[in-house]
Amino acid sequence: MPDVSQAVILIPSLHPDDKLGKYVSALVKSGFEHIVVVNDGSGPDYAPFFEALKALPQCDVLGYEVNRGKGYALKHGMNHIMAAYPDAPGIITADSDGQHTVDDCLKVGAAMLDNPEQLALGTRDFSQSDVPAKSRMGNRLTTFFFALLYGHWLPDTQTGLRGISRELMPRITKVPGDRFEYEMNMLVYCAGWHIGFNKVTISTIYLEENQSSHFRPFQDSVRIYAQLFRNFFKFASNSLISTLLDLGLFTLLDKWLLGALFPVLSGGRSYYQVLAATAIARACSAMFNYKVNKQFVFRASKSRGSLFRYTVLVMAVMLASATLVNALSLWLGMGRTLVKIIVDTMLFFINYRVQKSWVFKRPAERNQ
Repeated sequence: MPDVSQAVILIPSLHPDDKLGKYVSALVKSGFEHIVVVNDGSGPDYAPFFEALKALPQCDVLGYEVNRGKGYALKHGMNHIMAAYPDAPGIITADSDGQHTVDDCLKVGAAMLDNPEQLALGTRDFSQSDVPAKSRMGNRLTTFFFALLYGHWLPDTQTGLRGISRELMPRITKVPGDRFEYEMNMLVYCAGWHIGFNKVTISTIYLEENQSSHFRPFQDSVRIYAQLFRNFFKFASNSLISTLLDLGLFTLLDKWLLGALFPVLSGGRSYYQVLAATAIARACSAMFNYKVNKQFVFRASKSRGSLFRYTVLVMAVMLASATLVNALSLWLGMGRTLVKIIVDTMLFFINYRVQKSWVFKRPAERNQ
């Protein structure tokens, strides 16, 4: 089994200070043989910090003139490592400000080697009193929504300390995103690829209230949450379009087509006309919803038996909605309309999770 010291440390860096050099020196002293630092367009004022690192035989310094973002720097570094270090068992990504201790790098590296089929995540404890309030709240929100939408409880979705084995790197480099959203995308795509998460407890360190971070609270948060909710937004949009299609077809059939085509159904408020219009409209809108979810939302064209599972789910959701609305309205003494809004909202999220994990479950992909 490879030794942790054979894993390559990958550090993306923008506008570093003297902490970067001290951090790299500490990593070298601990036994790491290969360290790759990516200068993410820091500019000439920061050249001395990177030139000093080039003097270390264990350190490779890559770079480019214009800032491209943390995600781009990570992928740039991984592509270099796959070509330059063919025998390396994997990489350990770390931030350049020294918030990830050497011991924690060793722990995450060991976890990566023990379970190379999983993504190792250094996980901080956000309940500690010294954690900035914004960081605590932001992480708790992303943790909750990631669990709700993707079925994995990750206490630290924002961690930059990750262990990525060689077998995972070719796929991780294909994950879209060039800035901070890349790290969230990595989690989303791994969940979709059925890659497990190995959570490793690490120290919770925030230097100078995290002032050295280049994270832009508004712009980067928008990017991250856009990626987190991207699939759900498509699911919700398809549901809305399907509902409008159902209503439009029902109106068209009830008011004009059925009575004209089948006079026996006409007669004002004929129950059979309403029933036929409802059934035809619902069948068409449900098939539309199924096709769009399969092809564009969950991208599960190879998922066998999905139509049967989808039908079972539709029937189960209808039964659950009717049962819960009736029971809760009697128990709580509330109007059925209000109860139905609450129940159907909850079922909507459950419906999404079941469709993603069961109805349109894609077979586990093998590394290319």
